[in-house]
Amino acid sequence: MGAAIAHASLHVVFYVEIIKIIAFIFLAPLIGFTISIILSFILINVCKNFIPRKVDKTFRRLQLISAAAYSLGHGANDAQKVMGIIFVALVASGKVLSTGHIPFWVVISCQSAMAVGTLMGGWRIVKTMGSRITHLRPFQGFAAETGGALTLFGTSMLGIPVSTTHTITGAIIGVGAVKRLSAVRWGVTKNIIIAWIITIPVTSLLAAAIYFLSLLIF
Repeated sequence: MGAAIAHASLHVVFYVEIIKIIAFIFLAPLIGFTISIILSFILINVCKNFIPRKVDKTFRRLQLISAAAYSLGHGANDAQKVMGIIFVALVASGKVLSTGHIPFWVVISCQSAMAVGTLMGGWRIVKTMGSRITHLRPFQGFAAETGGALTLFGTSMLGIPVSTTHTITGAIIGVGAVKRLSAVRWGVTKNIIIAWIITIPVTSLLAAAIYFLSLLIF
């Protein structure tokens, strides 16, 4: 938005699509929150007569599946955003047609960048999600990851770009709140929500500034 408005003013932005994206900044966490709560209640009732140690052991294994599903949803949504931006740049430069397919090198580059970025720089976010919002038991982790994955699959099928971090945050808050509201560290949650709100205007302003700076340089 920021770069487009800086280049050609306000009328070039498709505001209907922007409103949909902004709406799902708030809806995606709520959907993940709701699904994870429902799953948590189901699992609590199904497993209430089982030995806790065996429940933990079982869901540690099941988390391999739920984490893989969430990762697939992550790639199905987040990777497409960067691929779309690169595709637009290729169309604008005349390298491909707007009706053509995205080149394979764009797909594999975006997937690789996400994997390497998560490996190298994602640990602090992983730590915040996994331990600072609430303490997760294996069955809660399974419910949160499954709730997040289902949300991401649904929004990807509808063509709606959402934040996977927003989604899983809502899901983690949901499973924590099932235990008790005080189990959620609301101070950490408040800081995360504030970051969500300021992200769009800050990135828009930065994009506009970089555009004007590039005009001066080139």
